[in-house]
Amino acid sequence: MAKTKAKQPNKQTADASQPTGRQPLAEQPVGARRRVFWIGIACALAGAGLWGVSGACAQHLFSHYGITPMFATAVRSFVATLFFFGVLVLRRRYMLELIWKSEPRVKLFFLVFGGALFVDQFAYAMTIAFTNAGTATVLQMLSTVFVMLFTCVMGRHLPKGNEFAGLICAFAATVLIATQGDLGTLVLPAAGLFWGLLNAVCVAVYVLTPRAAGLFDRFGSFAATSVGMLVTCVCSGITYAVQLAMGAGAPEAVAGMDAFGWLVLIGGLAFLGTFVSFGLYLRGVAFVGSVTGSLLGAVEPISASVCACVFLGTAFSGFDWAGLVLMLIMLALVTLGGKPR
Repeated sequence: MAKTKAKQPNKQTADASQPTGRQPLAEQPVGARRRVFWIGIACALAGAGLWGVSGACAQHLFSHYGITPMFATAVRSFVATLFFFGVLVLRRRYMLELIWKSEPRVKLFFLVFGGALFVDQFAYAMTIAFTNAGTATVLQMLSTVFVMLFTCVMGRHLPKGNEFAGLICAFAATVLIATQGDLGTLVLPAAGLFWGLLNAVCVAVYVLTPRAAGLFDRFGSFAATSVGMLVTCVCSGITYAVQLAMGAGAPEAVAGMDAFGWLVLIGGLAFLGTFVSFGLYLRGVAFVGSVTGSLLGAVEPISASVCACVFLGTAFSGFDWAGLVLMLIMLALVTLGGKPR
């Protein structure tokens, strides 16, 4: 009797629980885990560094062309979504079907992830508008504190000694930047501080959500980030359309942009500062974990401050630089305790 050959599932019909076909990181040999861990560190550092470049680009656009933060957010998310889905359609089209057919709970997590990305990008742009790129990125580093505290609460354990010291450094850095050494006075604009703190909270949410919900393990970091960016694009597009309808979108500023302005907006802010940076950073987070990934984001204020000083002529006080140094000390204290997962 002839044997019946079992039908092999293709990519389109593969089990959604393991769509990437990769061996789980925890089951790989120690050497492989260590190699992946350092690849993740490199990706997270490169992505965070490009975020700093995007901050300098946004500051230039706000100060020289007068465009609104929401317009910048809408354009950067739209362009990034085109690139993300272009790559996804060409290389992993089956992932779109898997995500579309996923259960409602998973889709809800994608909405939370994308919503956090949207508020993060807008709050970051607003912080730059009220302060500058360097200050915005230093305040954003407080996301590390929120990620660490959430991880400790969910794991029901206290921070380690090095983590607690890092928290103290982060708090001291924020106080120095906000008060410029005068503890009785808030030198940083209150609106800038508000948007900076909101930005930090949203960064923590979008760093924690995909790993906690298993989005990266199930669909891969690139596909998950693509869908999250699509949600961001839709939210920012609707919000900017409402602004235009209310006469608050500054269309005259957009009409007055020259070729260099569009190059900075699309090439610097949207392509490098959003598509490449988010793709690299969230891939790094998928490899090294939420806490270590958020700490590696500390390279962003270095990049933003250097770009703002060199290319935009932004002046930083001694207290600003002291706050940056304290944030870097916090990075060293906690990252040195990181281990491959």
